[in-house]
Amino acid sequence: MRTVCIIQARLSSRRLPAKVLADIGGKPMLERVLDRVAQAQTLDKVVVATSTDPSDDRLADHCRRSGIPHHRGPLHDVLGRFVTAARHERADVVVRITADCPLIDPILIDAVVALRARRGTDYASNVMSRRFPRGLDIEAFTAAALFRADREAREPHQREHVTPFLYEDPGRFSLASLIGQDDLGGHRWTVDTPEDLSLARALYERLANPSAGWRDVLALIEREPALSAINAHVEQKATRAA
Repeated sequence: MRTVCIIQARLSSRRLPAKVLADIGGKPMLERVLDRVAQAQTLDKVVVATSTDPSDDRLADHCRRSGIPHHRGPLHDVLGRFVTAARHERADVVVRITADCPLIDPILIDAVVALRARRGTDYASNVMSRRFPRGLDIEAFTAAALFRADREAREPHQREHVTPFLYEDPGRFSLASLIGQDDLGGHRWTVDTPEDLSLARALYERLANPSAGWRDVLALIEREPALSAINAHVEQKATRAA
């Protein structure tokens, strides 16, 4: 089974444009994500999926200059973009990561991939029952399920957010959930606003090892609770249709 991680990235974020190329500790955020994902043991290939829109030309140029494998597809039909990348890479299993998660943990990636394989499900994630901090989001699903979603998904949010079609109807696909022991879903480690970026930069400044795992990040925040106040007021954008 060929497992391909597809990292979703664009520059036209409304709340923080060009965030995936923002500097965090001397590297663009995208490369922080790539460095961490590359440590996962269960992945055969890691690629970036961006859009063909001119707004993403700079991102595609960065990938080319840096030797980062990438594919380009529709700007808003991100589901279609994933299908293009998955077909080109001959993926049997796809792992979805977004490029605004600079603290993504390779151990959790391996855990989600292993859970899906062990259970033999169409889809597995650590997001259906949110007990991990936001920004550690990992989804693994079969290419067959992805291709069916591409054929059948019609709602705009299903195509923009890639995976809702897979889990919105629990009877449609078989699902598995990695559930954290403690309820840490109130922590926000993703980057979608200037405040989120400030927190990510502050964490990287304090981490002795830039590849530190999520438990080390949590320990740092527990020692310095003022860090969480940096972006405590930020509201998460809705994923599902209103």
